[in-house]
Amino acid sequence: MITHANDGRNQLFVVEQGGRVLAFDNDPSVKQASVFFDLSKSTTNQISTGGEEGLLGLAFDPDYAANGHFYVYYSAKSPRRSVISRFTATFDNNADMPQEQSEQVLLEIQQPYSNHNGGMLSFGPDHQLYIATGDGGSAGDPKNVAQNLNSPLGKILRVDTSGQASKDNPFINTPNADPRVWAYGLRNPWRMSFDTKTGQLWLGDVGQNAWEEVNVIEKGGNYGWRLFEGTHEFKPEKDAQLNLLEPVFEYNHRDGQSITGGVVYRGSDYPQLQGWYLFADFVSGQIWMLDSDNPGNSAVKTGRIPNPSAFGTDEQGELYVVSYRGTIHRVSVAQP
Repeated sequence: MITHANDGRNQLFVVEQGGRVLAFDNDPSVKQASVFFDLSKSTTNQISTGGEEGLLGLAFDPDYAANGHFYVYYSAKSPRRSVISRFTATFDNNADMPQEQSEQVLLEIQQPYSNHNGGMLSFGPDHQLYIATGDGGSAGDPKNVAQNLNSPLGKILRVDTSGQASKDNPFINTPNADPRVWAYGLRNPWRMSFDTKTGQLWLGDVGQNAWEEVNVIEKGGNYGWRLFEGTHEFKPEKDAQLNLLEPVFEYNHRDGQSITGGVVYRGSDYPQLQGWYLFADFVSGQIWMLDSDNPGNSAVKTGRIPNPSAFGTDEQGELYVVSYRGTIHRVSVAQP
């Protein structure tokens, strides 16, 4: 993924699956990146980096410039689990330090399989930390955890900076529910982002056999998996409560096979992109645009890049796409 620290230094940070975070000046003429952080050197929690596992998420504290706190989501082994931890950077902006000195584990999620880890972290406008978890893997959600409020899998979790459930979470007083759950019924949310103007949370949820979907996440919302894949029945249950929220957009596997959620553009360089949500498909490389005010009837296909794995912005709100093949692309509008 690619992101920024919003600390006035105008740097970009790129996350590598193997455990490194690289930092460099936001300047197209830059020749070199420095290692900001390297989890692969840990001697306590050994990172697992095969398949869909690895260093999957990074979020900077809203007060990072003052406290140096940043948060990561990574896969660990023995036992297999996802770990969400806080680290503290030193004042020279170099966080490449021994893990034992600064890691504070906020929560650990046991993973039954090696796929569908989710992995995105993002601070909302409420300064709470939102965490996207997958359904734990295999195929078809065999344990139906995404519909189970007692499980943290297949969910959006919402916690404070100590890892505790936020006090106004929707299920905090629901018996047997995980109090950290904000929304549920997700298969493998791969990248989410907040619209910096409206505060809406946009998410791409990877499909199973046929359909990929874009969701706008609401407090307490149930997005249907495994009852539905997109708007299509997958494994219906006779007595299921069908108060489900449908995706704002879906596409079938003729156009791609693994959605990469994107960002609503709020930069200033391209006024014609204002309010458009850009996202892509990892397999086909196709990039789409949706009008965030009218997403269901506005899909526009626009360009391709190989294996787009994440979208992100710089401090000015300009938009970037990273490819899993190792390239960074800045989104621009072609001149007529």
